[in-house]
Parts: sequence; structure tokens; C-alpha cells
Amino acid sequence: MDTAIIDQEYQKLQNATNGVEQTIKELALKLKQARDAGNDNAKEWILDLKEIAVAVQSEQNQMVSFLQTLHGNLPQTQDVLNNQQNAYMQQNQQMPQQQNDYMQQNQQQQQQAPQKKKGFFSSLLGSSFGSAIEMGAGFGIGDDLINSIL
Repeated sequence: MDTAIIDQEYQKLQNATNGVEQTIKELALKLKQARDAGNDNAKEWILDLKEIAVAVQSEQNQMVSFLQTLHGNLPQTQDVLNNQQNAYMQQNQQMPQQQNDYMQQNQQQQQQAPQKKKGFFSSLLGSSFGSAIEMGAGFGIGDDLINSIL
């Protein structure tokens, strides 16, 4: 998978989150206007909206935690792939000589594959998605929005 695609999808997630935040802000403003205009139900609706905003914030925090866990496990995944490749190569070295020539050719092709995988993981770790997650950068509904609802 191309890291540019991952960055693009991460940007889409950030944009969607910003859209949700904007929608909540607009609804909060409408409810405050209704409350100020004397609508007796508006205060209760504002409290309901605040509860929804807290639930969305919790979900988004869990998503950030998931992404950080995923990002943190990428190097371990690379180690597992390297270990499997090494075990496979050692097993192939024990085969009879007639198969060994075929396997050496196959090994040359496979030796290029880990470089691609390693390149992918290295690229992912260095991508804007990887950098944002590694630095703990979050996205989503902030406490300032939730506090501003009332």
C-alpha cells in the first residue's frame, strides 16, 4: 500500500471530523438563539447536544488511541516479516542441490520484497499520518467546543 493513500485517507478522516465539529457548533448556536428567544425546551436540548458532543469526543479519542497503537506496532510487524523471511531462507538452504539453484533465483526475488515492505513501513513511519500519530496529535471535537455549548 502506498503511504500517499494512507495520508490521503487520514486527511479525509480529519476533514470528516472537522465537518462534524462544525455541524455541532451550528446546532449549538441555533439552540442558544432559541433559548435566548424564550424557548423553554432549548436549555434541555443544549444539554442533550453537549452529551452527544462528549460521546463523539470519546469515540474520536478512541480512534486516535487505535491509530497510535497501530503506528506503534508497525516496527514489530516488520520484525515478524523479517524473521519469517529468514526462516524461509534457512529452510531453503537445506534442500537438495537440484532445487537449490531454483531456490536461489527465488530468494533473489524474495530479498527484494522485504526491501519493499521495509520501505513501506519506513515510509509510513515518516509520512504525515505517521508523524501526526507519533507526536500524539489528535483531531476532533475539543473541550473548548464542549465547554462553549452551554
